[in-house]
Amino acid sequence: MHIYRTSQCGLAILLGIASLMPISALVAQPSPEVISTQVAKSATTDYLLRPSDILQVKVFQEDDLTREVSISREFELSLPLIGAVNVRNRSVRQVEELIRQLYDRDYLVNPQVSVIVLKYAERAVNVIGSVNSPQAVEFPAERGLTLLEAITRAGGFSRLADKTKVKIIRTDEKGVTSTFSINTEKLMDSNTANLWSLQVDDVIQVPEKFF
Repeated sequence: MHIYRTSQCGLAILLGIASLMPISALVAQPSPEVISTQVAKSATTDYLLRPSDILQVKVFQEDDLTREVSISREFELSLPLIGAVNVRNRSVRQVEELIRQLYDRDYLVNPQVSVIVLKYAERAVNVIGSVNSPQAVEFPAERGLTLLEAITRAGGFSRLADKTKVKIIRTDEKGVTSTFSINTEKLMDSNTANLWSLQVDDVIQVPEKFF
């Protein structure tokens, strides 16, 4: 009986201590490495594939189907048995699921497919005119690039730059060229800076002021 009471007392003390501890100390928290891996995985799978990306396609326990393939100018890749696969406007995760469905439909039972980007295609815009370091500016891997980011990567505006008449010159897949004129001073003073997302091969032209 005495032992029973002592156990009750000890239990009460432990519960009291636990009630004073922060919740974060009682619940297991993911390590920074785990968080970093989750973010990286999310970024990779959300990236839209494009021509000249090089992929590794693996089918679990089907080594003869594993391939390293490059995406063609027509946004296609070629795989054993299923042939040409169009990946236009698809992310890595979406392509994994598409390939899985194609193999599952006619050739394999419940296949497990993984797709990894081995090498990203070169993606860049050209920044010319009144910036401190005119140059080709590459896109960050797995995400887009805004107008102001590109100008910043080109050294920023020069002292003589006319920030109110910055031009984006864009040529589409059919060879049609469009020109957009942007007042970047207004962009910098508002919450719309991210609205001007650039496309591959855009030309950003920063004119000089005329006094």
